[in-house]
Amino acid sequence: MYLFSKLETFKKDIHIAFIGCGKFVTMFLAQLNNLNKIKVNIIVDLDISKAKDNCIKSGLSKNMINDIHFSNSINDILDDKSVDIVIEATGNAKVGILNAKQIILNKKNIIMVNVEADVVAGKYLSDLAFANDVVYSMAYGDQPALILEQIEWALLNGFEVICAGKGTKYHKTFEDSTPETVWQHYGIKAKDALSSGMNPKMFNSFLTGDKSSIEMAAVANSSHLKVPDTGLNYPCINTNQIAKQLIPMDSGGLLETNRQLEVITSIDENKNEIDNHLRWGVFLVFKGKNNYVKNCFSDYGMIVDNTGEYTALWRPYHYIGLELAQSIYSIALNKQATGYTKSYKADVAAIAKVNLYPGDILDGEGGYKVKGKLVSSLISYKKDLLPLGLSDNIKVIKPIAKNSFISFDDVENNLDREIIKAREYQVQLLEK
Repeated sequence: MYLFSKLETFKKDIHIAFIGCGKFVTMFLAQLNNLNKIKVNIIVDLDISKAKDNCIKSGLSKNMINDIHFSNSINDILDDKSVDIVIEATGNAKVGILNAKQIILNKKNIIMVNVEADVVAGKYLSDLAFANDVVYSMAYGDQPALILEQIEWALLNGFEVICAGKGTKYHKTFEDSTPETVWQHYGIKAKDALSSGMNPKMFNSFLTGDKSSIEMAAVANSSHLKVPDTGLNYPCINTNQIAKQLIPMDSGGLLETNRQLEVITSIDENKNEIDNHLRWGVFLVFKGKNNYVKNCFSDYGMIVDNTGEYTALWRPYHYIGLELAQSIYSIALNKQATGYTKSYKADVAAIAKVNLYPGDILDGEGGYKVKGKLVSSLISYKKDLLPLGLSDNIKVIKPIAKNSFISFDDVENNLDREIIKAREYQVQLLEK
């Protein structure tokens, strides 16, 4: 809070570096000319030419681009003693975990745009950051950090949090969508999407439910809220219904339990867009703890359920990379994360999207062969389930039926030892 006022008296420059220069980072760079005291030292990307093109698209001047060091190697970031904060934005869980560990051990603060890596090994990485006296943070602008901000606001002010989550465009039939069919579901032309830098595999993960599961796992692991026992339900609810339906069943709502996460969809069963939907936003349902507070909800015109006990607030949009500066300034000025992993209680398990056979190579989130389901970490551990974030470029060794969970016994485990170590650390924290 009030970071802008604090920034006015801040004397130093904030030196940052990026790993990955895709859509999220390009959106941030488009704001860079309007930001105070932030200097981009290094951008690491496998495709330097494309990274430079994205910098040009963002509106950076030639002089600013010339001042940035472009590299294929994370070592250039580790060797630069002036870099204060590193933004990991590769979107690849395996790569992100290894990158984050190196960054933390080199005493640099880190912002994880890479939610995929955070869900697979966030508790290990955040504990490692605490041990090394650096900040490990969610990325403001992405929905998990915004949801957590609302949760923290409610708890701080003495309310009871009932439900929290986000909106999206979801339909059961979208779960089988592939990078070839993604744009028709979005209702945009493929050439327009690609010219805007929209990765079809990544954007397909929004449709299939992969990304929603990943983001809700991240929120569960950074808050006191729980995941639904049967996975996300995606009820079709508009903003006027949030406080009336996203409450416990014994109060006339849809929730299995109090303190639950959920994702709502913006389209009905016939795929028609509903009025007052929350496709791009986040929401919170909460209640007061006495009758006076309940009466205040009514006095000030808040939308409530039939009993008047429950109310809601929501934010209609999230601005993705355009808001990343919030995390950067929070770390630089207050040494404070905009959300971080506190526990390991939620996981996203890989499920076969098609019938799989020995020799098939899985392709991960948003691809052709697997999809994700939000589960508790205890279930993931007991069934030895393969996390969605670790399911790319891994070989199948047993037949797996469509819509079946994929276990580690079904695949050739070629994971890096450091990733296995991170998962083992988290498993030891489970109450078995």
